[in-house]
Amino acid sequence: MDIIKNIPQELLKLKNPPKELYFKGNLDLLYKPKIAIIGSRRATTYTKNCVLKLASMLKDAGIVVVSGGAIGVDIQAHIASFPNTIGIFANGLDEIYPKNNEKIIKQIYENALAISENKANYKAKPYDFLLRNRLIIALSDVVVIAQADLKSGSMQSARLCKEMKKRLFVLPQRIFESDGTNLLLAKNEVELITDFTAFVRMFSCVKEKESDDFLEFCKKENSVDKIFAKFGNLLYEYELLGRIEINGTTVRLL
Repeated sequence: MDIIKNIPQELLKLKNPPKELYFKGNLDLLYKPKIAIIGSRRATTYTKNCVLKLASMLKDAGIVVVSGGAIGVDIQAHIASFPNTIGIFANGLDEIYPKNNEKIIKQIYENALAISENKANYKAKPYDFLLRNRLIIALSDVVVIAQADLKSGSMQSARLCKEMKKRLFVLPQRIFESDGTNLLLAKNEVELITDFTAFVRMFSCVKEKESDDFLEFCKKENSVDKIFAKFGNLLYEYELLGRIEINGTTVRLL
């Protein structure tokens, strides 16, 4: 673990900037465009699928995905964007937390970038995670909150985005599954991602795939049961994104 000699200017602008920053990995990632993807530790399968898709597209477009290494949304964002990802941790980097994510966190240490303002063996206390959040928001050009409860660290991050005048986006969500982001939408405090390709294009050039396996399958098969059996909750992601319409037992392309 080494000390970052030149703390990024984005972090020095904070009211309470870090006195020191420790890192493991590739510091070159600090100098690329960065988008944070954060959210609930209790993410739904739909949310996880959306995060995997979006983070992968951002990686392919040369954008670094920043997150906090937690279970749920964070770790899915790191997995899909690896090695084009920055993990910002509340604990010291000689500690692995949470242990559930040990494998990918060690990979981030070796082949991506991990940052902490705490010394090597520091064990994070509850308030450290809120302090960690300010670093994620400040370092990122844009923030995506994938899913959030009303009383959550992600909603505190939304308030930080407003204070720092960061552009904030959320995913389409069902009622009762992400009350926090749905409230932000109702108050017109965030922007809604309705098309992943269009979102990524706002910040970089998207590498288009020659075909979309899901849509190609739907051209040949319109049974909800058969499509769900093959693609699972991706079916409902495409419905929410306005790419298909579900009519009872059948699917129609839009």
